[in-house]
Amino acid sequence: MDKLPAFRPANARSTTFRSLLAAVALVVITASSFSVTLDWNRRGTVQVPINAAEIVSKCQALHILPAPPSNFHERTQSDRYAPGTPPTLLKNATIWTGRVSGHEIVVGDVLLDKGLIKEVGVIKQSVLDNYKDLVVLEAEGAWITPGIVDMHSHLGVDSVPALRGSSDTNSLKGLVLPWLRSLDGLNTHDEAYRLSISGGVTTANVLPGSADAIGGQAFTIKLRSTAERSSSSMVLEPPFELNGTIVDPSLPPRWRQMKHACGENPSRVYSGTRMDTIWAFRQGYDTARKIKEKQDVYCAKALDGQWANLGDFPEDLQWEALVDVLRGRVKVHNHCYEATDLDGIVRLTNEFKFSIAAWHHAHETYLVPDLLKKAYGQTPAIALFATNARYKREAYRGSEFAPRILAENGIRVVMKSDHPVLNSRHLLYEAQQAHYYGLPHNLALASVTSTPATVLGYDHRIGFIKPGFTRITFNLELDVVVWDSHPLALGATPKQVYIDGIAQIEKPHTSVKPSVVQKLPQTPDFHKEVEQTIKYEGLPPLDAKNATADVVVFTNVQSILLRQGSKIREVVSPATGEGKVVMVENGQIACTGSFSDCPSAMSHSVQKVDLKGGSISPALISFGSPLGLSHIQAEPSTNDGLVIDPLRSDPPSILGEGSVIQAVDGLQFQSRDALLAYRSGVTLGVTAPRSPGFLLGLGTAFSTGSPHRLAKGAVIQEVTALHIAIDSSTPSVSTHVAALRNLFNGEGEGELGAYFEDVVQGELPLVIEVQSADIMASLINLKKEVEERSGTTLRVTFTGANEAHLLAKEIADAGVGVILNPSRPFPGTWKSRRILPGPPLTQDNAFALLRAHNVTVGIGIEEQWSSRNIRFDIAWAALESNGAISKPDAIALASVNLEHLLGIDTPNTDLVAVSHGTLLDFAGKVVGVISPQRGVVDLIV
Repeated sequence: MDKLPAFRPANARSTTFRSLLAAVALVVITASSFSVTLDWNRRGTVQVPINAAEIVSKCQALHILPAPPSNFHERTQSDRYAPGTPPTLLKNATIWTGRVSGHEIVVGDVLLDKGLIKEVGVIKQSVLDNYKDLVVLEAEGAWITPGIVDMHSHLGVDSVPALRGSSDTNSLKGLVLPWLRSLDGLNTHDEAYRLSISGGVTTANVLPGSADAIGGQAFTIKLRSTAERSSSSMVLEPPFELNGTIVDPSLPPRWRQMKHACGENPSRVYSGTRMDTIWAFRQGYDTARKIKEKQDVYCAKALDGQWANLGDFPEDLQWEALVDVLRGRVKVHNHCYEATDLDGIVRLTNEFKFSIAAWHHAHETYLVPDLLKKAYGQTPAIALFATNARYKREAYRGSEFAPRILAENGIRVVMKSDHPVLNSRHLLYEAQQAHYYGLPHNLALASVTSTPATVLGYDHRIGFIKPGFTRITFNLELDVVVWDSHPLALGATPKQVYIDGIAQIEKPHTSVKPSVVQKLPQTPDFHKEVEQTIKYEGLPPLDAKNATADVVVFTNVQSILLRQGSKIREVVSPATGEGKVVMVENGQIACTGSFSDCPSAMSHSVQKVDLKGGSISPALISFGSPLGLSHIQAEPSTNDGLVIDPLRSDPPSILGEGSVIQAVDGLQFQSRDALLAYRSGVTLGVTAPRSPGFLLGLGTAFSTGSPHRLAKGAVIQEVTALHIAIDSSTPSVSTHVAALRNLFNGEGEGELGAYFEDVVQGELPLVIEVQSADIMASLINLKKEVEERSGTTLRVTFTGANEAHLLAKEIADAGVGVILNPSRPFPGTWKSRRILPGPPLTQDNAFALLRAHNVTVGIGIEEQWSSRNIRFDIAWAALESNGAISKPDAIALASVNLEHLLGIDTPNTDLVAVSHGTLLDFAGKVVGVISPQRGVVDLIV
């Protein structure tokens, strides 16, 4: 029975008398459907509302914060348990539990049943005997972690493939919209669910977009499809009020999530300024504050028994979620980049007394840790990308060392995907990169498991592996991932993923991997780089320094890979390479072997560089992004700009008929992305003019480390290949093919006609951006037509080529090369949806399958910031190829193969010196570039 506070009329003459009246009123209120009228001698009549007990209960609940029910630890079955799911025992595993600040590792078994983790570690046989239909899976020592939790995702609301109506991320109805809910746009048919699960993602916080200051409420979902097949059934701990659920007043509320955004996004969308956005925030919060204060006054009277003229409880459906933010019952996730904006939000939190759960993107947070701690309440967590930065002004000071610096300042770090900005299937890769650049291993793994679970308020259910058989631990959901290697090892792939105890991958495929990937990877020391990053406020000098001597000797070299014609060969392997010396004179390798083999290396005048068991290998090439034509992709003033598409509009007459734009004329050197690429072993960039349409123009090859175009070796080859794109629907694909046919037939004007004549004669490669296998098939037929008529062989390369695996034999027979971009496919559009995802969903990846058909394959990138990661892209492609791609083959994907496919007649002879490891592992750190063409050795210090 609900209790009602005693009435306190002014003429009540004793405590006993007041208590008696309250008791009488309580009985009548709770047992009758009629209102109560009390007649006081001096005060007149007080009308007690018929729902007084309900009002009191509601008022009492206003100050209760979200938490699990007190008996949550006693549950024996998850509310998400699917009947018929068999109990499962994962035997002989290496279990990262998330406990003890991420340091606890248990060797043993995991017992799963009724959607819960029942036992962890050494499990008694007597316990197992209680399970009659137990499914036993031998883990063979494999690593097991909690399921990956993506705290910033747009899965389902920005779904793929992108079609009309497939994006429900942003509303443009106003700056402050706390009443909107991502759940109302959640698409259960997003093709990315399956892919993300195959990367170990089990839970995602689905946020509205960042066009608005307050974009609405987010919902945290489990990714598995349910028997109900509804969006609501995917929600983890849905608010009790959702879908008209009756609220049990005895239970604490459940956490809700809300999206905020500041800075450039809302300013751009609404043609406003930061001042407008902050004012919109203040107006919204002031509205919520006034409602909250009215509620508090109302409830103070109700709880004191002052029913006279009390009226209805003051509330507004549009603003109730923001009122709950002020009551501390909503987790606020704030898209915010720069110190200016972070400071504004700190002021806002203190003005209206609410907390921020996490700042997202937050590229400058590492520069202002003390400011972050001034936010109202608990210091917010920071949700970051690892290396995705410099794509707009707000992200220009983004640093790969931000996770490490924040952690060193005691601030919680979360790595997130912003899916589909980054494919959340590879969210673990963000944690791996953060670890590579210095985030401790326990915090790196926690950054995608236990930390986001805790920040979201769901650590009683997800993010950890621990049994729930005592009163001091909760019963955890049965969301675990069995990995084929250490989860922080490059390319770690699930062998199986369990969500709510249900295996999600029907027939998992695994790759054979070297034993070294079962161990925590060793990572380089970036202490000096971190100091420089802080000193220069995120913009440290990136130029490499020429060696101080004409002769440089690299010592303790364990692996040497060199070009031999169009191939890469490993001439010294780790088995024979201990103590090897490589002497370089004026940029040329003069001697390789021991000190006795190279006596000049003993001279005191030489400069020695100890690689500490490292390697020397060919430098890499970047292709596919606007690297070299752009400093900040989203800032037009920093870019070369777009080429006019002749199929959409006529070029200016001053260009003449049939003009073809050359990328070399728009080259921009010393961009931070180019310099970071150089420091990561990518010394050559190949780029083509940018265009939204058919004709791009002529590509060029340039040195990523050069200061300007006039420097020696800055432009390697002015013209490489002719580039076009056939993937648009405006005008139609068939129009594009028709235009290409006419150009092949000699109907082009001016320069365009002349360059296509070179293409027909096989003198100039034609690089075609295309994703669809159907379009590729048409192009292959067209190529055959032209070759039969001309008697020549066309040099054609498909780039993009998400669906190339469907035509692997036909592409090989046609003599067409392929540059896969992105290297890890994603079905972003209808024309690229039929991907070959690779393990664990398919046995082969596209690289291995195409190579098996003797197709020359290269690797590309979509955005220029990822040039620095090409070394890891090629290593990843090799790791999941089941041994089909060797170390030399992997290097070739981004070197000699690209030269062949892109028409680079001047080979890139640069070599890269790596300490402690190779270009293909997390242990290696690039410390030098050997340039025979420029006659120098650049040292990266």
